[in-house]
Amino acid sequence: MVAVDAGYKTPSIAKKLKDEATRAVMPYKRPMTPPGYFRKHEFVYDEYYDCYIYPEDQILPYRTTNRDGYREYISNPSICQDCPVLHQCTKSKNHQKLVLRHIWQGALDDAEHLRHTDLNKEIYAKRKETIERVFADLNTEAWFALDQSKRVGK
Repeated sequence: MVAVDAGYKTPSIAKKLKDEATRAVMPYKRPMTPPGYFRKHEFVYDEYYDCYIYPEDQILPYRTTNRDGYREYISNPSICQDCPVLHQCTKSKNHQKLVLRHIWQGALDDAEHLRHTDLNKEIYAKRKETIERVFADLNTEAWFALDQSKRVGK
């Protein structure tokens, strides 16, 4: 098992842990969507057809995979321009919604499902009591040493 904080909750780390048959213990990470806009989880991913379904029942088909390993799904601007909820979807001047999905998103989804298990909750609680405590102690020692050097005039 490996317990990490939210900064390490990435598709590549989740994939690495899954490939090594290591249980990923990862926390909840808040979505980065601006207030008032649809969040990514409101777009349903259809694995069979490899597309996203927009909350207004429109399809965002796969377009390409970028160099960072994200698959791009983009809406049809001729349909979107007259959408009654466009203002909740995108600020794009060409009326297109782009949804990104990493090629290793499945591994991250698996880690997210594990997050809800009793075992992961227990392990993550221990992480806060042990690892975070060590960081806090180290930080306190560093501040003390810095304060000492100021008093000595170093």
